[in-house]
Amino acid sequence: MQLFLALCFLLGIPSGAPEIHSLKYFYTAASNVPNFPEFVVVGLVDDYTILHYDSNTRRAVPKQDWMNKITEEDPSYWERQTQIDFGDQQTFKGNIEIVKQRLNQTGGLHIVQWMYGCEWDDETDEVNGFDQYGFDGEDFLVYDLKTETWIAPVQQAVRTKHKWDNDKVEMTRYKHYYTTECPDWLKKYVEFGRSSLMRKDLPSVSLLQKTPSSPLTCHATGFYPDRADLFWKKDEEELHEDVVKGEILPNHDGSFQMSVDLDLSGLKDEDWGRYSCVFHLAGGQEVSKRLDKRDIRTNWKTNDGGFPTGAAAGGVVAALLLLTGCIMGLIVCLKKPPQGFRATNTFETSSSSGEDPAEKKMLKTSS
Repeated sequence: MQLFLALCFLLGIPSGAPEIHSLKYFYTAASNVPNFPEFVVVGLVDDYTILHYDSNTRRAVPKQDWMNKITEEDPSYWERQTQIDFGDQQTFKGNIEIVKQRLNQTGGLHIVQWMYGCEWDDETDEVNGFDQYGFDGEDFLVYDLKTETWIAPVQQAVRTKHKWDNDKVEMTRYKHYYTTECPDWLKKYVEFGRSSLMRKDLPSVSLLQKTPSSPLTCHATGFYPDRADLFWKKDEEELHEDVVKGEILPNHDGSFQMSVDLDLSGLKDEDWGRYSCVFHLAGGQEVSKRLDKRDIRTNWKTNDGGFPTGAAAGGVVAALLLLTGCIMGLIVCLKKPPQGFRATNTFETSSSSGEDPAEKKMLKTSS
């Protein structure tokens, strides 16, 4: 799987079933990228951001209230994490230059990424680990836990692959980390945030239309978490044409909202009952609303100055909710930095030894 160039993909809907928990760490080192920190650490539990560090703030901070529980056991935890992340910032700054030289791409914009973590099935207790490096969105090195070897997708990484494969001591450490240490930390974090991680709220779903010629909006609000989908379907087939899907936006109470528009211009009256709007929450729960003219809320006026059938006031309120959500979403996007967490991982480098830092393995130890 290729690594993406930006951290936005972290907000996507996870593919695993709800009983599969995951702990993921993302490191991004950027070279000559405007308006983006040169180094960012992001970590997630079940795709919820739990800690963030970047080279602008130089502070490791929790991004979920329940992550503060860790200081009850270790009061100096966050300060120590800050120092570790700052050290990794210096290491990655050197490593990105080395990878650029190896690939003969010393100029322009470049990004080096490292992603690792583990998964745990809380029903079967099965665990799995993953670890990979990428350069400019392409895989550079990938760890295979089953064979306990590194895979080099590009020729320039073969040299490092052989060196890391031949270090049997470190390969043993890798296996222990991904089969024992990482899952242990994941289980601890899941316990810390159980009330939030296990929360499932279904939304209220409304049909909204500004004017008779406007697209019909299916609006879902009040759902949690944000790992959800909203779509139109005809009979039992999901529609992709004549459909415009909006982004998931936050509500003031911590829940979320989203909408999807359907172009009604080509819809025949006798086909209305064949269409429905479906909300799907991660884990399989659904809310379906069949298309019915009587359920459409609108605020357009009839020729006599009154409102047509439907909840006019509800339409106005819903429109205001949409506007408020858009404003809140814009504020969040403008103010919210990339977020994350990290386990204690460092490159062993020595500028005085003449050794290539890119050929050094990560040392993984518990945080």
